[in-house]
Amino acid sequence: MDTRTLIGLLNDDLAHEYAAVIQYLTYAARVSGPYRPELSKFFMAEVPDETRHAQTLANKIVALGGVPITSARPVPVPDGNRAMLEAVLSAESEAVRRYTQRSRQAEESGDKGLQVTLEDMVRDETDHRDETARILRDWPV
Repeated sequence: MDTRTLIGLLNDDLAHEYAAVIQYLTYAARVSGPYRPELSKFFMAEVPDETRHAQTLANKIVALGGVPITSARPVPVPDGNRAMLEAVLSAESEAVRRYTQRSRQAEESGDKGLQVTLEDMVRDETDHRDETARILRDWPV
């Protein structure tokens, strides 16, 4: 894979990370009902990881000679706590898929450092996905 293509893919990942930060901040503010304190804390606890991912991606894009994107992907604005959790589950599942693929691409490109970094991000996103799935498991419909 050529460097320009890799930069483009990493910029797309960066736009997703910006969206994740916006998603978690917005959902933390919008959550309501008897579980509001716990869900708000849950959403806010994810912001530092997503911000760190964004910074890591931006730094790598610059190191590769690119310019980091400055806009986020669209963020869904669902109604209700369950719908917000389902949107998070979908976004985290997508992040696991993207970073697994990106890690393989980094390996093919011979960038071991990026490969390992992306594998770490897969672990983070998998943890986020699994925790969200556990919350939803017994959530009333």
